[in-house]
Amino acid sequence: MILQPLCIINALIQLPEGVAVKGGLRTEGDRIAAIGAGVTAQDGDRIFDAGGKLVTPGLVDLGVFAIDKPAFHFGGITRAALMPDQSPPLDHPARVRFAASSGKPDLWVHPLAAATRGLEGNDLAELALMRDAGARAVSTGRRWISDSGTMLRLLRYCAMLDLVVVPHAEDSGLTGPAVATAGEMATRLGLPSAPVEAEALAVARDIALAEMAGARLHIRQVTTRSSLDLVRAAKARGVAITAGVTPAHFMLSDIAMSDFRTFARLSPPLRAEADRKAVIAAIGDGTLDMIASGHDPRGPEDKRLPFADAEPGMAGAETLLPLTLTLVRDGVIDMARAFQLLSANPAKLLGVDAGRLEVGQQADIAVIDAERPWIVDSDKMAAAAGNTPFDRQPVQGRCIALFKGAAQVA
Repeated sequence: MILQPLCIINALIQLPEGVAVKGGLRTEGDRIAAIGAGVTAQDGDRIFDAGGKLVTPGLVDLGVFAIDKPAFHFGGITRAALMPDQSPPLDHPARVRFAASSGKPDLWVHPLAAATRGLEGNDLAELALMRDAGARAVSTGRRWISDSGTMLRLLRYCAMLDLVVVPHAEDSGLTGPAVATAGEMATRLGLPSAPVEAEALAVARDIALAEMAGARLHIRQVTTRSSLDLVRAAKARGVAITAGVTPAHFMLSDIAMSDFRTFARLSPPLRAEADRKAVIAAIGDGTLDMIASGHDPRGPEDKRLPFADAEPGMAGAETLLPLTLTLVRDGVIDMARAFQLLSANPAKLLGVDAGRLEVGQQADIAVIDAERPWIVDSDKMAAAAGNTPFDRQPVQGRCIALFKGAAQVA
């Protein structure tokens, strides 16, 4: 089936750099063909009137734990990088190939290959074959590879394959059964806790090994001031490192756990207020490169338990956009930077022609009402489960139309 060209008119177009400009956008096939003030519809075009709303690249969500199309479409996400923590894990080429096709036709799924067999941290998986099967990066999943020799071999092999390594940054020897960050709140609640140094030690080791191996490293969640300082210093000396965070760690501190509500049981756990502020500063100064949802819908069988027994994770796809827009309204970043964090930078890491509104790029496009108010309601979410720590919170910003390869999907 041949897709008619699409022309989006009456739009406020968010270009990769600078302020948004009034104009239109036209596609041919699944690519952007023209963009700017002079773009008009041609005979036979499908026409979408944006009504003066913001037109942006579709979001690229790096590091989701489940493919949840209704939630992704609600949130303006056109591409999702799937973590290898599946059942069974993505440690075999056939599983990676199946995962890569699982989003068709209305969502791009980019699998992250399991670094080791069974994600057990011992024997390296068949990384080259999984790359050929569609893996866009390699991840240790929810676990830290404690053996430094194994981690170095992984990094050297991935450097040869030109694959980014995405580790979990918590030293398991220090975290143990911890569910909270050591400090006043964990002590008051009587929860098993681990010091913030558990993250810093893991980040420091993985940076050192990546530097030795000449490998590319993406630390998916950096949530403490000391870890951010390590990333900042590594970038300054030319290490090929990027880093990300989820909205929970710039919106919430460990005070959110005070009522034992398990929607705030996350991995890594929520941090102290000083670390939350350090994350915001790191987003503003460019130390952090990406914001991702960490989408991990968990049902009542995982969450309606004592806090220490509940599984970590949050349903984050639907709130990723509006929570990131709070940083724009607060003056931490501008709108162009917001979509570098949400779209352009994760697309670049995955090596896909998307994430930017430019001629020749894939026509993955979101139409956004950046000011539209709504209230997060865990009972009404499009996600498979509504385990959000932002339940009942008012937010602003909604995706009102979504296109994947120029085909409208929402």
